[in-house]
Amino acid sequence: MSSRELVVLMKDIVKVYPDGTVALRGVNLELKRGEIHGLLGENGAGKTTLMKILSGLIKPTRGEIYVKGKKVSLKNPAHALSLGIGMVHQHLSLVPVFTAYENIVLGLKNMKPGKTEIEKLMDSTGLKVPLDEVTENLSLGVRQRIEILKMLLRNVDVLILDEPTTNLSPIETRELFKSLRSLKEQGKTIVLITHKIREILEITDRVTVLRKGRVVGSVETNNTNSRELARMMVGREVILEIDKPPVRVGEVALEIEDLHVMSDVGGEAVKGVSFDVRYGEIFGIAGVEGNGQVELAEAIAGIRRVLKGRILLGGKDVTQLSTRERYSMGLSYIPEDRRIALAMDMSVAENSVLTRIIYDKTLVNKMGFLSFNEILRQAMKLVKEFDIVISTFSSPVRTLSGGNQQKLVVGRELSREPSVILAVQPTRGLDVGATEYIRRLLVKMRNKGKAVLLISSDLDEVMGLSDRMAVMYNGRFTGIVDPRKVTEEEVGLMMGGYSIEEIRHEVN
Repeated sequence: MSSRELVVLMKDIVKVYPDGTVALRGVNLELKRGEIHGLLGENGAGKTTLMKILSGLIKPTRGEIYVKGKKVSLKNPAHALSLGIGMVHQHLSLVPVFTAYENIVLGLKNMKPGKTEIEKLMDSTGLKVPLDEVTENLSLGVRQRIEILKMLLRNVDVLILDEPTTNLSPIETRELFKSLRSLKEQGKTIVLITHKIREILEITDRVTVLRKGRVVGSVETNNTNSRELARMMVGREVILEIDKPPVRVGEVALEIEDLHVMSDVGGEAVKGVSFDVRYGEIFGIAGVEGNGQVELAEAIAGIRRVLKGRILLGGKDVTQLSTRERYSMGLSYIPEDRRIALAMDMSVAENSVLTRIIYDKTLVNKMGFLSFNEILRQAMKLVKEFDIVISTFSSPVRTLSGGNQQKLVVGRELSREPSVILAVQPTRGLDVGATEYIRRLLVKMRNKGKAVLLISSDLDEVMGLSDRMAVMYNGRFTGIVDPRKVTEEEVGLMMGGYSIEEIRHEVN
């Protein structure tokens, strides 16, 4: 690596936002030609901020940037692109009603290249997309390839990818990595922003770890391991493997019978799903986002109407009951987005009891008003028990870090001692330390005899925590399997629409 040409040097980069938040505290970064460089760190460590500065999206408060040996002051993303630096953001910015070709050439001022030229680019990189297909009809993996092709068509030498595998199936991730290796061989420099240590170890040549706006270290990937990287990220030893005692299942706690649920845009999002979850087990549902998992969870929670089928909680039909009634029967719901679960402008104390007010009579005094002394007492207990870092109980919950907001949601729902826990993307966007903590809490609930329904697009999470798991594709289950008796490759194929019977029949 040392013999490779230095294409980017960032020296003593500081970024202080107008509200006083210090995002970067004197960061140094070197990027070399023909390498895949991992940028690893906790949520809020400064990874994306650093790359937004390099891509011209925001300006540093202080520091120097050198591109190919020349000091530059990046004015905007167009200026960065002219210097060969392009960034594909986590939330893609394509025009849904345009074709893939129209999106790729969108914004080019000079003569637009024809499809033949783009097909040659696809052949050389392995990034295949159907050029005449409308973008909104394409999978997230294909849309991401369109974004990368847009950058490559603009002759970028440094390609920055922000959490590129978040919405990809294992097969799509493997295809993306194959293309990135091809780009590396062509002399491109790839920067991979991610919180997934396994991906860093699989694809990168070097990795730089950030913590609280500072560089903890830059290491050759071959000379490190998952434990060392996790320790660098959070500043302490992290146990990545969750210890799970043998499952001791009880009666059926939650039963779903032939459930059909509408989507927000018309048509069925859930198409006849049936399964059950027993006391003392974690039942996981895996799948690429957008295949009906959220609609299924909302129907079970009582916030989305059921078209057909039944939901039974503790043997009782709750299909037509309200969320309040389901909560009073022992259901707890951790939604996919903590911004849905929290009232951001309300205080930490108020948010800590937000879903308890509807049934907990101790929170209301004899006059029928809220008892703020009792609310504060419960909030103090919650913060202590679930190790939530706050400034004051009266502070708006939006002032908490993402990890502490999630701990508040999870802690609030689990402290009720529910019988059935519905957890959707419980660790999304969290650093490795907060992820470890919340996964242990879910296993603890399972060990106490609770029924846990875990819905997650993180395949490692589902396979590592679940006692049984299903894979959801296009509103249906492609199979219910024992995660200990199925391979990741088989699950990846199931996420692409193949049933487990089809997969195993092909093998045999």
